[in-house]
Amino acid sequence: MRNSIFSLAIIFYSLTLPAQERLMIDSLKKVLELKKTEKEKTETLDLLSRTLMNVDLKEAEVYGKQLIMTAEESRDRTLMFKAYMSNGIRCSYFAGSQNYTNRSIEYFNKAYEIARQNRMEKEVGEALLKLSYAHLSIPDYDKALSLCNQAASIITNFKNDSLKAESQNLYGDVYLTGNEKILALRHYFNGLRIAEQIKIPSLIRSCYKNLSGFYLSIGDHDKAIDYAMLAYKQLDKMKDKNVPYMKANDVNAIGNLYAAKKSHDIAISYFERSLSMADTLKFSTLKIPGYISLLNQYLRMEQPRRAYEYFTSERGLELRSQLIKFGFSGAIDQAFAVIYTDLNKLDSADYFFKRALPYFENNRNEHARIGFFTQLGYYHKKAGNTANAIEYYKKVKEIADRIGLLESSETAAKYLDTLYALSGNYQLASQFNSIYYQYKDSIEKLNKEKELAQIEASDEQYRQQKLQEQIAENTRRKNNIQYMAITIGIAALFVMLVVLGMFKVSANTIRLVGFFAFLMFFEFIFLLFKKNIISITNGEPWKDLAFMIALAAILLPLHHYLEHRVIKYLTSHNRLKISGRTIISRVFVRRKTTEDTTKT
Repeated sequence: MRNSIFSLAIIFYSLTLPAQERLMIDSLKKVLELKKTEKEKTETLDLLSRTLMNVDLKEAEVYGKQLIMTAEESRDRTLMFKAYMSNGIRCSYFAGSQNYTNRSIEYFNKAYEIARQNRMEKEVGEALLKLSYAHLSIPDYDKALSLCNQAASIITNFKNDSLKAESQNLYGDVYLTGNEKILALRHYFNGLRIAEQIKIPSLIRSCYKNLSGFYLSIGDHDKAIDYAMLAYKQLDKMKDKNVPYMKANDVNAIGNLYAAKKSHDIAISYFERSLSMADTLKFSTLKIPGYISLLNQYLRMEQPRRAYEYFTSERGLELRSQLIKFGFSGAIDQAFAVIYTDLNKLDSADYFFKRALPYFENNRNEHARIGFFTQLGYYHKKAGNTANAIEYYKKVKEIADRIGLLESSETAAKYLDTLYALSGNYQLASQFNSIYYQYKDSIEKLNKEKELAQIEASDEQYRQQKLQEQIAENTRRKNNIQYMAITIGIAALFVMLVVLGMFKVSANTIRLVGFFAFLMFFEFIFLLFKKNIISITNGEPWKDLAFMIALAAILLPLHHYLEHRVIKYLTSHNRLKISGRTIISRVFVRRKTTEDTTKT
């Protein structure tokens, strides 16, 4: 964290999800003018205000407020709930900014109150889920868990499986934040199982991304990449207009997983590929995650000269202009300060750190503040400003202790031990040395727990796989029993049909039984073919249609021909007809003659 700006990358992953071009913005504005009803207006304003978060924050704010005003004037509680939820989601795109996080929570709370006061139980559950996610980004583990429990207790009473899956994913996020690894994994798998049952690609994709994040947290980079790839493939099954933009983001995210694995060349190739996709889409905001990832990568690789050349190149200028546009100018100063520190240009580093300091003290979340103060402390240590270095490392330890980041606390304690020794205060140096080893022991214990979590995660995945196989086997067995029952039923109908043809039964009865017998027989054939053509057509509608038309062209004439011939034969040879009586009489005469011969 000392020499990178990871927090910004996290922010912009969320930003580009609903992305569209400026052309779409103008198109939405024209559509808005044509809308007549409040419902139509709020739907368009919802999309417009959230999309503008990628283009113009001030304009996004204008349309967000217009959305609330339109919903309020309608006095429709559902529209009012959706308007406040939309604004909460819009602000959550900047989860890395404390100001936007607070505003997001405020909007979600208003939506919750509307739902609660009007006994809109399903909407209450939705609002609580969003509030829990928002508190996780602070992070406030206890509040997030409490809200998650409230949401789950309400959602359980509904048949909305997508909300149940989202609830399971949220539990996974909460428990992962609280270092309850196996509990988190079980909830992620539960969410995936529900998503797979209802076959919603976007929900399945979300579950895969959560599992990727889980395996990254326990250091299993290959498994993290596996699930990230599965999430990427789900985009091919989605029909949303923003799928191409999401693909560019996913490619960048996979690059960061390879970076965490220290496969630097592969990581850079993914970042470049993401930028190429953004260029093809001609959407400048979409390049920001790729630009930040590349800058972070050069800093991770301890190549400050290359980072400087990149940040001052044409690409760097574009990145900086976008950061300024979205209110992240402090991050530019931070990046220059870190680069100049690593280049040993300490006067330049001092200038940029001083420029960035107010931004991080007043307008950033705790994770970003820890990163910045760690970098600032390292700079002062390198510059020989021992007292200032101590001040900032104490701030790092204070924040890290508060939010439970042991690694940052350990780093701060280690540097404070060294710095107090340099200043001659050996008593405090000894005290922080002791604290450092306490943190070190805790982290070693945590690492052992991570190793155990990897083993348990592997066992849990195997258990889930066997469970899925067992469910599939039970389904196959159940289906086979049904197929067997249908086959026996059809055979019984044909036996009945033949028997009816041998006795004194009306022709209409034979025709009726024959109609149902042949109908069931040929529909059963259709069912068998339809079930097995998926391996040939891969579910493509036009292939399915062509196959079924060809099958119908063959079976339909055959159906009518056989039905007509069989029923005609049976109705013309039953006991109501002379020919039918002749058949029966022959059977009985032959039987009688045999009996007489035996008696003789």
